[in-house]
Amino acid sequence: QVQLVESGGGLVQPGGSLRLSCAASKFILEDYAIGWFRQAPGKEREEISCISASDGRTYYTNSAKGRFTTSRDFDTNTVFLQMNSLKPEDTAVYYCAANLMRRQCSSQSLLHEYAYWGQGTQVTVSS
Repeated sequence: QVQLVESGGGLVQPGGSLRLSCAASKFILEDYAIGWFRQAPGKEREEISCISASDGRTYYTNSAKGRFTTSRDFDTNTVFLQMNSLKPEDTAVYYCAANLMRRQCSSQSLLHEYAYWGQGTQVTVSS
């Protein structure tokens, strides 16, 4: 079963940084846009960023703009989420997934378009 694997979460103080990794296969990175999501307790899963398959263009929601950066490395078939200036409200389980219906990121993407969800990695921002 194809699955993406997230790692890099942990406990960090407010204002700190973390870099999350999403290990995938080469064909997934080449064929599908990859999205980063998070889900806080009692809240719905929300998309926070995306990186397009074809040209590596990135898309960020308001939750991530200016603080988070998504990138990819084809040598290791890994997508990264660099998170800076972390806030307590960033506390959540973070997931990556592949959009099987799009190669390009879009603000119109819907959750059901994504597949190959990993188990997630916990990020806790607290002093």
